[in-house]
Amino acid sequence: MDNMENKEAAALTPEEKDKRCRENLEKAIAAVKEALPGMTLLENEPMSAHCSFKIGGPARALAVPQDVMSLAKLCSVLKDNHIAPMMLGNGTNILFPDEGLEKLFLVSTEKLQKLFLLPDGALYAEAGVPLSRLASFAQQNGLAGLEFASGIPGTVGGGTIMNAGAYGGELKDVIESVVCLYVPEQRLYELSGEQCAFAYRTSLFKRLGGCLILSVVFRLEKGEGEAIAAKMRELNERRRDKQPLDLPSAGSAFKRPEGYYAAALIDEAGLKGYTVGGAQVSEKHAGFVVNRGGATSHDVYELLMHVRSTVYQKKGVELEPEIIILPPDYALEDFGPTLKRNLVTFNGVPGEEDAGEKEKP
Repeated sequence: MDNMENKEAAALTPEEKDKRCRENLEKAIAAVKEALPGMTLLENEPMSAHCSFKIGGPARALAVPQDVMSLAKLCSVLKDNHIAPMMLGNGTNILFPDEGLEKLFLVSTEKLQKLFLLPDGALYAEAGVPLSRLASFAQQNGLAGLEFASGIPGTVGGGTIMNAGAYGGELKDVIESVVCLYVPEQRLYELSGEQCAFAYRTSLFKRLGGCLILSVVFRLEKGEGEAIAAKMRELNERRRDKQPLDLPSAGSAFKRPEGYYAAALIDEAGLKGYTVGGAQVSEKHAGFVVNRGGATSHDVYELLMHVRSTVYQKKGVELEPEIIILPPDYALEDFGPTLKRNLVTFNGVPGEEDAGEKEKP
């Protein structure tokens, strides 16, 4: 992109940028239909059908590539039309807006399901493989180290981006390497686990943006199949006993603040069972926000902000949502502490750069 285009984009008003964004999206949809006629492309698709919260209005476009190759071709077409896609796994950690997403092109990984053992004994999984299936496959092959993941409802791709974990285990502990597509360059990178810069519920991929996880190699330890299965049953029983699995939710609503447990803070603030519309702080586990029926995204958002401000006022501790809240132009401001906005790349215009520091894989 040359300087002339950069200057032109910089000179656009917000209204003009919004208009061009919508025009680019419509051109991209038409281009995908022409270049990839076999691609499953859902238009104005209700996102309530694609997330665990069961909340969300229609997305303008949701593509479902058949394999990694078709995903790469799709991303190339989108880039040619100045569109940055957002990847969607099982939607277990997202709050979609009731108003829908008119400026976002979503890409589902649900058909990226290859899972097998490599000759050296490592485990290869594509981005769309559910973590529960991954853990079961490891157990069936006498590989230990993924027992903690057997009850996590997400996928390999999404779990890798956020370094999913439970019961003392995290994916960073067992990831050997990751192959990702860096969308701005349309280039593939293979990163070692160390290069992924994993930390608590984050990674290089989450901080950078523009990285689509294609596949992950896991390095596990040899174990005894029945012992591994017994550990998985134990952890899943603990999960069923303590978590509100009978109601729609997006898992843990807040990240664990250093030195504390979010659920305990919320409970001590007297918020267990607190309700806004159809959204409620779970009466079973205060760290979860559940959809009691008919909850809107605004109900959930208002509830999250009330919990944050109340805990801060009573306990002096900042809670940061673990749930990804869309669209990112929610202010995420309340009477509690300042909170960083969720960084989700919207379809920009030529020459427009995302705010914040950038680093390549």
